[in-house]
Amino acid sequence: MDSERTGGASTTVDAENLAFDVFARACPSRGTLEHVTGKWGGLILGALHDGTFRFNELRRRVDGVSEKMLSQTLHALERDGLVHREAQPTNPPRVDYRLTPLGSAVAERLLALIHLVEDRMPEVLTAQERYDTTRVGSGEAAAARDAAVAGRGGR
Repeated sequence: MDSERTGGASTTVDAENLAFDVFARACPSRGTLEHVTGKWGGLILGALHDGTFRFNELRRRVDGVSEKMLSQTLHALERDGLVHREAQPTNPPRVDYRLTPLGSAVAERLLALIHLVEDRMPEVLTAQERYDTTRVGSGEAAAARDAAVAGRGGR
């Protein structure tokens, strides 16, 4: 879908004239949506909304992300045009990451969703407890609650 073949020559498709539909199997927007909403993409975009970060600063900010996953996610977000990577010609090399204007627009919407979820967590926790109590055996319900608490860092 990136290019069309015309008489043996490759030409780029005019993306401005394409109708994108994320619900269509072959739509390229699915890949970008996956990068943005995947386990680490949204957190990285949200963190970068606060400013420019070096790799290790970003890794500390996004608690729990491995070096490998941070690197892979940054590459995907950079390819999608959401993150700008700037390598400084210093010794040792310095690499800074920041949002592009498109990345900033996406991050603002993600942060609105993140804040909504954070603000409504009491309702979510109540729903989870109700579900666990009614649908899961008593021993399994306690394990599910313990796992949920551990996932929140014991808060």
